Amino acid sequence: MKIDLSGRIALITGSTAGIGEATAAALAAAGADVVVNGRNADRVDEVAKRLGARGIAADVGTAEGVAELVAQVPDVDVLVNNTGIFAATPVFEIPDEEWLRIYQVNVLSGVRLARHYTPRMTRRGWGRVIFVSSESAIQTPTEMVHYGMTKTAQLALSRGMAQEVAGTGVTVNSVLPGPTLTEGVREFVRSLYPDLDFAEAERRFMANDRPTSLLGRLIRPEEVANLITYVASDQAAATTGGALRVDGGVANSIVP
Repeated sequence: MKIDLSGRIALITGSTAGIGEATAAALAAAGADVVVNGRNADRVDEVAKRLGARGIAADVGTAEGVAELVAQVPDVDVLVNNTGIFAATPVFEIPDEEWLRIYQVNVLSGVRLARHYTPRMTRRGWGRVIFVSSESAIQTPTEMVHYGMTKTAQLALSRGMAQEVAGTGVTVNSVLPGPTLTEGVREFVRSLYPDLDFAEAERRFMANDRPTSLLGRLIRPEEVANLITYVASDQAAATTGGALRVDGGVANSIVP
């Protein structure tokens, strides 16, 4: 299968590291005109230059940041809502402001961007909207209930939006990565096993904290990006309203 995204504009939020950066690289390699986004202008410029992409520094976790971004890029063909934050906090200790902050960043960023871009896609008769959710959407992590809540919300959003644009040539889907070796996860695993080298810490984390994984290791960002690239392609025209797992089998269920 040869995926060709030549002539398509692809915006990936939170694309200066981890899954977002890997996705930006994969879509650029497939020929897309990629827009790299993040909050740190220097990092945005660095990644964009390396990928031969455009870079726009804007905080899409705020309404002002989204407005700034869409003013500079009024139309895209592929929208990957990847930006997200997480933190391990006991559920009864999470204050109101933290519930609201994680909802603003993880959920409303995608709502605002999709609300702007998707109607324009439907008028052109082609488009791809992709929410980077998580296996935490279907098995809530006890240590991060607020994070799991936002990931579940993304599944409802993508399904509802897909229904709204049915028959237009635009698809909307969620992708559900499992534990992935991003810098944030690397630091999280190190914090759990500070006295071990990382290879052993990864092994212990998967064995003790994610024992249902069939992969037995952390997923690499490029492996998630491969699925996102397919979902963004012409070949995925019949894939819409779905929740597509790339979780290494960590979710102990047959369907999401």
